[in-house]
Amino acid sequence: MTALLERSSGIDVTPVVRLVTCGSVDDGKSTLIGRLLAETGSIPEDQLDYARRTRRGGSMVPVGEVDFSLLTDGLEAEREQGITIDVAYRHMYLPSGRRVIIADAPGHEQYTRNMAVAASNAEVAVLLVDAARGVRPQTFRHLTVVALMGVRSVIIAINKMDLVGYEHATYEELSGQVRAAAARLGLDEVLTIPVSAFAGDNVTSPTTHMPWWHGPSLLQALQDWTPPESTSEIPFRLPVQFIIRSGGNFRGYAGTVAGGVVRPGDPIVVADSGQTASVERIVGFSGDMAEARIGDSVTITLDREVDVTRGDLIAAAGTTPTGETAWPQPADRFAADVVWVGEESLMHGRSYLLAVGPRTVPATVTVVRHRLDVVSGQKLAARVLDMNDIGRIEVATDTPVPLDTYASCRDTGGFLLIDRLTADTVAAGMVTHSLRRSLNVVPHEYEVDRAARARLKHQTPRVVWLTGLSGSGKSTVADALERRLHGLGMHTFVLDGDNVRTGINKDLGFTPEDRAENVRRVAEAAKLMLEAGLIVIVALISPFRQDRRAAREIYEDGEFLEVYVDTPVEMCAERDPKGLYAKAKAGTLPNMTGLGQEYEPPESPDVHLDGTASIEDNVDILVERLSGD
Repeated sequence: MTALLERSSGIDVTPVVRLVTCGSVDDGKSTLIGRLLAETGSIPEDQLDYARRTRRGGSMVPVGEVDFSLLTDGLEAEREQGITIDVAYRHMYLPSGRRVIIADAPGHEQYTRNMAVAASNAEVAVLLVDAARGVRPQTFRHLTVVALMGVRSVIIAINKMDLVGYEHATYEELSGQVRAAAARLGLDEVLTIPVSAFAGDNVTSPTTHMPWWHGPSLLQALQDWTPPESTSEIPFRLPVQFIIRSGGNFRGYAGTVAGGVVRPGDPIVVADSGQTASVERIVGFSGDMAEARIGDSVTITLDREVDVTRGDLIAAAGTTPTGETAWPQPADRFAADVVWVGEESLMHGRSYLLAVGPRTVPATVTVVRHRLDVVSGQKLAARVLDMNDIGRIEVATDTPVPLDTYASCRDTGGFLLIDRLTADTVAAGMVTHSLRRSLNVVPHEYEVDRAARARLKHQTPRVVWLTGLSGSGKSTVADALERRLHGLGMHTFVLDGDNVRTGINKDLGFTPEDRAENVRRVAEAAKLMLEAGLIVIVALISPFRQDRRAAREIYEDGEFLEVYVDTPVEMCAERDPKGLYAKAKAGTLPNMTGLGQEYEPPESPDVHLDGTASIEDNVDILVERLSGD
């Protein structure tokens, strides 16, 4: 009666359970969850009636009976294909009145990104295994994602037991395989249950077909679940989403509490700057609050003026019992596990945007440490990660960022990597630790700076970045430009693509990931020369827009001049000064830019040179542009 009163009044006095269901395509997730919802009275009658009248292709459900799989598949495309594409969220009430938010994650490998999103907020996972088909690679992948996302309680539902005659031996074999994988991943709260979502065995009530089973039904297991006790509660964390100003003298910092508890009078620190203060007020939707906990959306005010901006992290001040600071120290190097969901491969040296909470900063993947074989659990050497791969990387941010480990706080230790050109999310990342070297490296400021060196040379330092196909004339233009500038008394240096590959880049090949690292190193070397007051001329194919854009972004406005030497590939092949086109035609050079590998011309270069024009005319254009700057 109490549960019914709570439900009818809209009051939920018990904690919400966040549940994700996952597994391979056709393992029966939608049917299982649909039955749970229907048999707990969590589905309106009109939806049940729709599921009685509607049939998808290949359905084995007799007309007039509920097709439970339709109760969670919300998209028309899902019903047409018979698979779950997006994440369907449903609310269910347990017999105790406790509310469960169910995320029905897609099973197809193509939609691993959706499954990762669903798992990122879950406390319990129900992983389905088709008893007739056995454990499949996607089963292991989903189990790995669940572990990486911090879901510690996992229920393995060995589904479709009716198709294998409810055999105990089949259940034990499949259960053992998944339990072994869970143990490798450090999952110790694992319960396996034999079920038949289609027939209803062990879903909401005990089975009569498996006399050998003496454990709970799935519903009973969810009813009995209690959150594991935290061994170390994270101190207070508040990522600042908005600065609230009102009435001329009210200044508050709004966000959702990501960790710990905060009360008026508590000492805090702005993790980014180290500034300290005390909490003066905590304001919620209904007015002042005595305290705020994880998940509360609040605005806090401080007892004194401090410099806080959107994206900063306000955290508990003081130290932990081990003597460390209670807040994460800003760092610019991190090790992290990632689930790569981008269609293009992850490449070390490639620049992305790293988004954590309300903050977004440029970041570069400096190392791919390994790729995880989700079936065997082995860590395999890798230089790239492809779509749906899981691996360990090291990432460098342009500015120091205070990040927790993901194990201690999901909200301040998890991040997204975003493609800078398409704005697509390409990876979900979980920080394992900040790299100590990022905390030990402190740049020294010298009195003789770039401006002083430039005044001594009587010139404005610039980086002139020549890009174009092999044979387009980049090196020839660079050579002629340097001769002209040298004759004018300018101090210059040329970084040529082939020349740097005999020295600092001799370890790199011509794959897209190595080309990205090649561009990154040359850009950093050119920046050092810029600091010396030089005009630096770079002649580098640099075929990908994203890499050239990342190179530009390490410079201040006006320092970087992208020059496109536009020469038809037919003329480049005719010139073929290095014999590369002949090798490509013979099949011995598969990564030849413009033939075996794509070249992405600049969309809006600072200078567009006609590669068929005379060298003198092109040099005149560049000298005029440099003089005008």
